[in-house]
Amino acid sequence: MHHANHFYGHAHIMAEYAGVQGVPRIWGFLQHGWNIHDGFAVGTTFVAGYPKLVWSNTVARRGWALGLHPYVVVGAPWAYLLEQHDQRGWEATDPEREGTIVYPFHGWEGQQIVGSHEEYMREIREVEGDVPITVSLYINEYRDARVRRIYESLGARVITHGERGYMWKNTDVNFLRKQLAEIRRHRRVVSNRASSALFYGASAGAQIGIYGDPMEILNDHAILGGSQKPHRLLPELYQPFVPLELGRQLAAEELGQDALLNPAEVREAFGWQRQPLRDDGGLVTPLPESAVTVDS
Repeated sequence: MHHANHFYGHAHIMAEYAGVQGVPRIWGFLQHGWNIHDGFAVGTTFVAGYPKLVWSNTVARRGWALGLHPYVVVGAPWAYLLEQHDQRGWEATDPEREGTIVYPFHGWEGQQIVGSHEEYMREIREVEGDVPITVSLYINEYRDARVRRIYESLGARVITHGERGYMWKNTDVNFLRKQLAEIRRHRRVVSNRASSALFYGASAGAQIGIYGDPMEILNDHAILGGSQKPHRLLPELYQPFVPLELGRQLAAEELGQDALLNPAEVREAFGWQRQPLRDDGGLVTPLPESAVTVDS
């Protein structure tokens, strides 16, 4: 089915959770990122009859309002990753966390962004103070030495989690595992826009915040509402220091953490009922020791 099902290693995470051998195709369309539209990229061509597997009831309601169907709420693959790596148990150990990881709004292979990284980095230092700063760039911006130097010039550690993949090629299947390892190292997760990364941070016990130039993406689709729509939908998110419990609540809603399926239910929803099960007891791939992908 659709190649976006494999972005960020989502299909791999779900297959591991479901306990099936290999990474079988998902018989449906899996939401691949936090979304304020119908759950999918504008222009996605759907095949009639195949389910749209989305993260939350909020997204499903938007899709239904547009006349799309069928929708099945399954929760975000990230939420399953947290379950696999016992997030509650990990937090109960009161692990040491330090500094802030920043996820600037990014483009992708088909669209670039317009905005001032210099001004954003200066504001980060003003708001965060004298703490360790990590800036996680998407691979497009990371490969631009000029952009990396802007953040490095003010003492930030600059990383990337890798490539999300495209047309089943170059997918870093450990993308989200790297991201979880990094987020667990940091006390705060911030961005200049509402994003998947921000909700991932809140769900993993970090304090979150939004501030700075929201930047714009070239040739953006009008239906998405630009940088203003997320602000209208989630105004309480747009502050430098979101209260921890509020961040958790918003993340739980947007990631569908109350809608997670058990392994048998995942196999049914994804069309994997006849797939052979793993015989390794459902072992979970460990988080990587290093979350940095060097590719310049």
